[in-house]
Amino acid sequence: MTSFWLHTTVRMRQLRVAVVGAGAAGLCAARHILSRPDTFAPPVIYELTEQVGGTWFYEERTGSYDNGLPIHSSMYRDLRTNLPKEVMMFPDFPFDPQLPSFLPHQEVQRYLERYCQSHCITPHIRFSTVVKEVSPVTMVTEGKGPMTTWEVTSNDKSGSRITETFDSVFICSGHYSDPHIPPIPGLERFKGKVIHSHSYRHPEPFSGQSVVVLGAGASGLDISLELGRSNAQVTLSHGKPTLPFPLPYGVHQATPVEEIQEDGSLRFQDGSITQAQVLLLCTGYNFSYPFLDPARLGLEVQEHLVTPLYRFLVPPAFPSLFIIGICKIICPFPHFHCQVQFALAVLEGSVALPSRAEMEEEAQGEMVRKAERGVQLRHMLKMDKDQWDYAQTLAQTGRFPPLPPVTQSLYEEVWRQRQVHPQNYRQLNYRLVSDTQWEQQAGE
Repeated sequence: MTSFWLHTTVRMRQLRVAVVGAGAAGLCAARHILSRPDTFAPPVIYELTEQVGGTWFYEERTGSYDNGLPIHSSMYRDLRTNLPKEVMMFPDFPFDPQLPSFLPHQEVQRYLERYCQSHCITPHIRFSTVVKEVSPVTMVTEGKGPMTTWEVTSNDKSGSRITETFDSVFICSGHYSDPHIPPIPGLERFKGKVIHSHSYRHPEPFSGQSVVVLGAGASGLDISLELGRSNAQVTLSHGKPTLPFPLPYGVHQATPVEEIQEDGSLRFQDGSITQAQVLLLCTGYNFSYPFLDPARLGLEVQEHLVTPLYRFLVPPAFPSLFIIGICKIICPFPHFHCQVQFALAVLEGSVALPSRAEMEEEAQGEMVRKAERGVQLRHMLKMDKDQWDYAQTLAQTGRFPPLPPVTQSLYEEVWRQRQVHPQNYRQLNYRLVSDTQWEQQAGE
């Protein structure tokens, strides 16, 4: 085991931490850094937009901001959470108990704004600031061996460029902003409109139109149901087993799109053919960190995978860089809450990390085990049932309180309800009775 070098400097000076992004993960990082003033100086939080919230801030526009940068948020107008607030919340900061369990996105945005205000984070955020480069600077010092600091170069709204030095960087820029366009043969031959769900906002423009929705993940299913209610003729094309519940009138299922033919029609895997006016790609997002040089960091960034990351968090070659919230199919806010506290325990020196070689071996071993179970490359970072043991391990190692068991219990109940009643499960309301018990609200 090798103890992280930074803790030797704690008594001498506060550690400076940069946080990239002021969405939920970045705000969580800032809140916990600010709660440890003996160890850490107030963080510098770089935020691309003019507000907190990240993907939870609804932006009616699509395409680009006035400064030419692509719109970050993928939020659509009528989205409601698919997790109840009792599961979604940061464990130390509940939602307003008067609210229903399943919330419109505006309430989550308000919650994050309240979280920001309650922990006095706003003064430390640099809004409308683009991070251009995050690069390590390694120095050899007597007695301590190599020490790494980080240079963060950013541009503010006026265009002025500044480079600052930090002891650690938390990457909290999310992974729902760079649309993944699958390589569909003949896509350029499609004669209608091709749109990714990143740029979908509301269903009315598609009323009366024939729409092929590609992908039946959370967004694909949700958007298909919205479009069906707005009188679109929807073909939900996906590679999953046939969905085990009835879909509303106007929505039917098909196998994956295999090719766009010469005449612009879509041919499906089962050989059937259809014409459509709109092809709506609900095909997920790519990992994108334009401000990092992955090779220099010992990382490989692919469309759906970043490796190696020890505990899905730490590049073994540079253990003062933390990529928060890279995993999928998780309870995001509790997940961030655990990752951030583990990372700070590393920086404080209360967690001794293994050697670089050991961390790389563990990270690669995890990928090999998943591959042996038949997990596809693009699903390697999906946690789902593994998230609970993961959070428990972080808490035990980092010596902070674990997530209450009720979080997992209610998460699994809602997952069951969603499989059986995909259109109605959000009508239920829940209440936490204790750390181990929840109840469905009476009268629902």
